[in-house]
Amino acid sequence: MPIRSDSHDSQPAPKLGLILLQFLTLVLFFCFGLRFWYLQVHKGADFEEKARQNQLREEEVYAPRGRILDRSGNLLAINQPAYALAIVREDVEDEEATLRQVSEWTSIPYEELEERMAKGRRKTKPFDRLILVPDMDFELVSLIESNKIYWPGLEIVIRPRRVYLQGPLLAHILGYVAEANEKELGERPELSMGDMVGKQGLEYMIEDKLRGEKGLKRVEVDATGRRLKEFMVEQPRAGESIALSIDLGLQEKASKLLEGQAGGIVVLDPDTGKVLALVTQPTYDNNAFAAGLTRTQWNALRSHPRNPLQNRVIQSVYPPGSVWKLLVAGCALHENMVDPNETFFCGGSYRLGRRVFRCWRSWGHGNENLMEALVDSCDVYFYQLGERLGVDRISKFAFACGFGKPTGIDLPHEKGGLVPTRAWKRKRFNEPWHGGETLNLAIGQGFTLVQPLQVARFVAALLNGGKLYKPSLLRDEAPLVQGDVPMDEAQRQLILEAMVKTVEEGTARRIKRPDAVLGGKTGTAQVIRIGTERLDKEDMPYMHRDHAWLASWGQKGDKRYVVICMIEHGGHGGSAAGPLVREIYNYLFGEPEAEAAKPGN
Repeated sequence: MPIRSDSHDSQPAPKLGLILLQFLTLVLFFCFGLRFWYLQVHKGADFEEKARQNQLREEEVYAPRGRILDRSGNLLAINQPAYALAIVREDVEDEEATLRQVSEWTSIPYEELEERMAKGRRKTKPFDRLILVPDMDFELVSLIESNKIYWPGLEIVIRPRRVYLQGPLLAHILGYVAEANEKELGERPELSMGDMVGKQGLEYMIEDKLRGEKGLKRVEVDATGRRLKEFMVEQPRAGESIALSIDLGLQEKASKLLEGQAGGIVVLDPDTGKVLALVTQPTYDNNAFAAGLTRTQWNALRSHPRNPLQNRVIQSVYPPGSVWKLLVAGCALHENMVDPNETFFCGGSYRLGRRVFRCWRSWGHGNENLMEALVDSCDVYFYQLGERLGVDRISKFAFACGFGKPTGIDLPHEKGGLVPTRAWKRKRFNEPWHGGETLNLAIGQGFTLVQPLQVARFVAALLNGGKLYKPSLLRDEAPLVQGDVPMDEAQRQLILEAMVKTVEEGTARRIKRPDAVLGGKTGTAQVIRIGTERLDKEDMPYMHRDHAWLASWGQKGDKRYVVICMIEHGGHGGSAAGPLVREIYNYLFGEPEAEAAKPGN
């Protein structure tokens, strides 16, 4: 039987499924094309830059800091190669494991390294090196270098390290460098994590001159971060070298003389304001800061009972004692409040109201004029002179002579001292000024506080014609006159003559020498109020002993200098500071051509 064909048995392929397949294929190719456009066109430049960074990286090249020299060209601060450990975050496979390994190598706590990494993420760009350990010895470098292949991302970086050749001798002048903190990094965009900047002394004050400018190096690396080749893009520029006014030999001499005591010595050129020596004891080793101070070392410095971090020439202030009588005498002459030949009687004490103010010589000096009172350092004479002048005249004159404010020397944290006034006392204690306080002011006691450099500048002004020069530590800096002492030539010469007589026959006889003209004024500044019975220095607790001052100037031929010595709790100015000042003049002028008269007490 023939088979019949049925038109319904041969149905055409469903067009809907084919259309759907074609649509999906078209959408897929569109997505591929869109993604390809996004990667190659829209984001092409970004990915090209990332690829370039993977292959070519830019690294900063550290610039050496400028050298520091003394006035004769002797090197004081130089740079030597040092090793640091850096990390490139993008090359690290396991950050936590890497940091723990670095902690094991260096004994730096893991938390400290982790904190450093966290700060570095905000401060460094991708593929930039982040300094983890600023300074390492060669033994540690060798250990890390031999294992670095197992810890990708770690790099040994060679950079300059500051070295202070004389160490503690110049620590308070040069200061030191240390790693920049977050505040410094924020204020100076040219700084990077791990950079060293000046923190104290001249390193801090002239940081911009000493730092220099970094260079730029381009490094080609493979996919594993291994260096293939490198070439310099910008050469680093070294910092400016600086010559100081300091005489290194004189600095060494003064430092040895003061060793074992707390105090300061400053030697000044009175005709230019150049500082030839600035010594403060005790001191510290600034190389420890440059290499990285440990917490134990820092705590030892901070807790030291004599505070070696303190620059006693400019940052410590003391009662000036009888050295202040030079200023009070100058004030009386300037104000025409005393005739130099007028005499006051000293019987060993002076009564004001119900209080009795004693002279250092209990039996008194008898009748004395101004010259004699300066030579003998008679307290009673100056009690009466101060009472005649009053606090207002004395304080006004003291401000005009540069006291009560910083000298402007290029060192940080200088103190201005204190010249008390009626207004100051009212503000400070809410009390009126009393007459007895004027008497104490007249002999350099009471509220009055000065620092040794202020005294040196004042004595220099007496000698140079009345000019108050800015004390300068830089050899090539032009002298700068900041003011004038309000005394005429005759008045200054009278005071200078009194200082000469003080050396020849008064309390400063210990510095006398026959081949030079020397002038001086001793000071014994009380630290605490004492009773009627004065004890010997050896019988008093150290912290209760008087401060010892000697303010002096010396001239031999065409050379003249100002030398100020202050010894904390040293006792009498003449006996404690005198021998030191004498030795400094021996260095400046040479040994005396003939022995001077036997020193007095």
